Amino acid sequence: MELPPPYFVRNFSLLIPCFFVKSPRVLMLPKWYPNRYDDQDGDFVGRHVAAIAAFGGAEVAVLFAAVARGPLPGLISAEEDFSGPWPTLRYYYRAAPTGWAVLDKPIKLLLYFWCLLRGYRRLRQHWGGQRPDIVHVHILLRTGLFAWGLQLLRGIPFVITEQWTLYLPLRSGGISWLRRVLTRAVVRRSAALHTVSEMLRDAMAALGFVNANPVVIANVIDVNLFRLRQTLAPDCPNPAAAEVAPGPSAAPVLLHVSAFHDQVKNLSGVLRVVSRLREKWPALQLRIVGYGPDEQYLHEYAASLGLLANGTATFLGKCPHPEVAAEMAQATALVSFSRAETFSCVLLEARACGRPVVATRAGALAELFQPENAFGLLVAPDDEPALEQALTAVLAGAVQFDPARLRADVTARCTPEAVGKAFGKVYRQVLANC
Repeated sequence: MELPPPYFVRNFSLLIPCFFVKSPRVLMLPKWYPNRYDDQDGDFVGRHVAAIAAFGGAEVAVLFAAVARGPLPGLISAEEDFSGPWPTLRYYYRAAPTGWAVLDKPIKLLLYFWCLLRGYRRLRQHWGGQRPDIVHVHILLRTGLFAWGLQLLRGIPFVITEQWTLYLPLRSGGISWLRRVLTRAVVRRSAALHTVSEMLRDAMAALGFVNANPVVIANVIDVNLFRLRQTLAPDCPNPAAAEVAPGPSAAPVLLHVSAFHDQVKNLSGVLRVVSRLREKWPALQLRIVGYGPDEQYLHEYAASLGLLANGTATFLGKCPHPEVAAEMAQATALVSFSRAETFSCVLLEARACGRPVVATRAGALAELFQPENAFGLLVAPDDEPALEQALTAVLAGAVQFDPARLRADVTARCTPEAVGKAFGKVYRQVLANC
């Protein structure tokens, strides 16, 4: 009679996972991601991906598809990069495949899913035929539909990251009934719903977009780039590197950074308030970083207020992050007058630089500025007298903020390490429940 193997032999297979834990393969499906047409589009998604790759204990790959913003030699153009820190596959398809609008819309939808299917197959080849362990959707809805399809056909769980202002009361009225139905279904079937703020989670729940496993994790702030520093020499040939006299510049400088969607960001309101503040501070400067569909209108509006002719307002256009950090080093404060925000990375970047913020209680901002008045001043959206009063208090030095405390708040919640580890925990929970 053959004796059974000793206990440690019989259970050796159970011990292996304890010592040799395989990093899960995570397929990232972003709606927005830096691409050939705009290297800053969805850069906050890129920072999430980098944080997860570095600190989340996962092997990641990015699969992105978008409509082309220029001519293509064929229906689809592919950029498949397997040489970077993680595989990144970008596909672009024609904006008008036939030139007939009634046909182009469904054809583009088919091309989108064809691009994702092609990329999924390429990644499986790269992984030696293995499937991803998790699909991580960044911004709904088509991305989520593809992930749901993989779940149904291949049993691959998916998680959702959402940070779109579309779900906030200001914009949610524009969500079609079909999109509502599909979003409810996709969110319900995901293994976890990550939002960048509690407010966004609650706003989605109010629309019926409810998940049994909600989690809130902040966006990533590059605290090495956005940091406490001395102000920059005005004649320095390399302003991103040079640091001289302490503190912000002597002349009051307000900085505004946003995408130029005036209905949401309300930069026109900032321009009106600054035009009134200039009566008390003739040397006041408003430096504006950004780009977007309302750029020409805002230039013309600033000119109509006399802010360009007298040198008060300066439009800097699209700036890389080091230049934005350099602008923050010289600013007295950052000003935002937005009507809707789900997080606002730029306000936390200013905080990392030790600069106070004057902003609105819009969306998640009140949540990110607790305790009240500790990290800046908040006013009601569209309340221009209140914005003028708050900016006056900051410019006059009537309120003071501790730069070290401002930065400490960001380093506690927004570093790549903190965010990456938080996502790694979500992945482990999801896989444990499969």
